[in-house]
Amino acid sequence: MKPATGEEGFTLLELIISLALFALISVAGLGLLDSVLNVQGRTEARLSRLADLQRAMFVVQSDLDQIARGEMSGGGNGIAFTRIAGGMGGPPIPVRYGAAQGALVRSAPQPQLLLQGVTETKWRFRDGNAWVDRWPVNEERKSEWPRAVSVEMQLGGVPGPGGTLRRVVVLPAQPRDR
Repeated sequence: MKPATGEEGFTLLELIISLALFALISVAGLGLLDSVLNVQGRTEARLSRLADLQRAMFVVQSDLDQIARGEMSGGGNGIAFTRIAGGMGGPPIPVRYGAAQGALVRSAPQPQLLLQGVTETKWRFRDGNAWVDRWPVNEERKSEWPRAVSVEMQLGGVPGPGGTLRRVVVLPAQPRDR
């Protein structure tokens, strides 16, 4: 055995320096973790908003793709038409879209909140080779459909993507009365 020389262990200064380094590394790690969690939260909010936008546009497109005999009217922030019944058939369903209190609302026939954070909507209609702001363009054409429908929405006020969202839906050929 070796005799003790009094130099075993760490000095107080060495312990203080090692604790200070450990504290700096811990603070840096916590900052990095906080940053990652914030990015994850923002990403989840954006993905949720994108899913809401896709769902709303799917419903609008689906309704317009299934338009049924009858009149269509609209302009500004609303549109009304009749679509075929879903599922196994049944009577046609009247459908209305409009913007109310910062949201896109679908009524078919009960009101359904389709998309929040809509500050403005604008429906337009393709008449021949030109876009018009109202449909029908005159009383003689109220039983006709436009060639296509466009909806433009201003988005904002909720977390996630904002800006302008536009969807153009080409309508099916209008059935002729027999």
